[in-house]
Amino acid sequence: MREYLLTLCVTVAVTYLLTGPVRKFAIAAGAMPEIRARDVHREPTPRLGGIAMFGGLCAGLLVADHLRNLNGVFELSNEPRALLSGAALIWLVGVLDDKFEIDALIKLGAQMISAGVMVMQGLTILFIPVPGIGTVSLTQWQGNLLTVALVVITINAVNFVDGLDGLAAGMVCIAATAFFLYAYRIWFGYGIEAAAPATLFAAILMGMCLGFLPHNMHPARIFMGDSGSMLIGLVLAAAAISISGQVDPDALALFAGGERNATHAMLPAYIPLLLPLTIIAIPMADLILAIVRRTWKGQSPFAADRGHLHHRLLELGHSHSRAVLIMYFWSGLIAFGTVAYSVNSASMWIVLAIAALSAVGLTLLLLPRFTPRAPRWAERLVPPRYRHAARAAEAAAEAAAADASGTEPEPVGPIAAGVSGVNGATAIGPRSRFPERRKAESAR
Repeated sequence: MREYLLTLCVTVAVTYLLTGPVRKFAIAAGAMPEIRARDVHREPTPRLGGIAMFGGLCAGLLVADHLRNLNGVFELSNEPRALLSGAALIWLVGVLDDKFEIDALIKLGAQMISAGVMVMQGLTILFIPVPGIGTVSLTQWQGNLLTVALVVITINAVNFVDGLDGLAAGMVCIAATAFFLYAYRIWFGYGIEAAAPATLFAAILMGMCLGFLPHNMHPARIFMGDSGSMLIGLVLAAAAISISGQVDPDALALFAGGERNATHAMLPAYIPLLLPLTIIAIPMADLILAIVRRTWKGQSPFAADRGHLHHRLLELGHSHSRAVLIMYFWSGLIAFGTVAYSVNSASMWIVLAIAALSAVGLTLLLLPRFTPRAPRWAERLVPPRYRHAARAAEAAAEAAAADASGTEPEPVGPIAAGVSGVNGATAIGPRSRFPERRKAESAR
């Protein structure tokens, strides 16, 4: 665990320190596209954040290769080299897209080629568990096609959800954390060495996202762009493929003890196959809804619009930060709930806790204008906007200023999203970056 934590810290530090110079390079290179109708930010923001994230990936793999215990991952498996090869290819295509706006079909082809590069080096699905049968070995073509499909779906799911500041990096970080806990349990608890590459990939992915998040939180100073979103999507898919298609469920000793015990333990046996899907459940749902919505309207599935889940949250009245936190909450609930259920599927407390947290999440989702207030004794521990006294003083100051100026005070409550200048949630109309200057009147 110490070596995994060291790899994580190095990846975080390298990604964080590289993001500042990369931002300056992106501005100098002109990788600052104009604001589009579907964007929610208000000012042109540089892209190419994926350059720093790729640097963190390389640094994490390099450090792990020189550690005593993690070095065995590189000696016994070719999966780290396969990941680096596919990541380098998809990252290069993403950098070109951030600068020159590559066609969607070209990017799709590049994603398939990147997945094929990893398959050629051994990172592929070998077998899957089937209910009532057990472990079923796949032919070479079946495994290769299933691997390519999973990589392409995961990359596009992460790419589709990258629409708000800090959203994609935070959700993938949550998913990677849950995945790391499960993979580490498989590797350390059961002594299965085949789970070590997936554990390493998850730790490095956590570091990439954590190092980039301070620069990407609202208001973002830099975007990861396609070079970053496709990169972290590929790393997440590689970790899922490694532990789903390389680790035999029979090795977990789930089917020992007769047919009754085998039937009772059947559901946890599918966790290695289901967990990669559950940790990206929110991006996957967004991807499926976007494809259905666009094809129903007669548009291309790759046509951009403002109908994603995060756009719907803004339309409900949630602020930018609140919408991101709600997406974080649901991602964490699904990912960590699945991991907890895989550890002890017979515990009803886990099911009740998930149901209770789901009710809390629905309450927060349906009450966008509800602002929680901290109790009196805890007001010093929370931001000023959650304090009773600060809110009352703010309202009194606005009322006094309105009386002095002779104008009516503005409403204190939140304003619905869609109004220009509110919460950074609109960028539909053109907006000048510089204030208008009045012409000096001539003395003549």
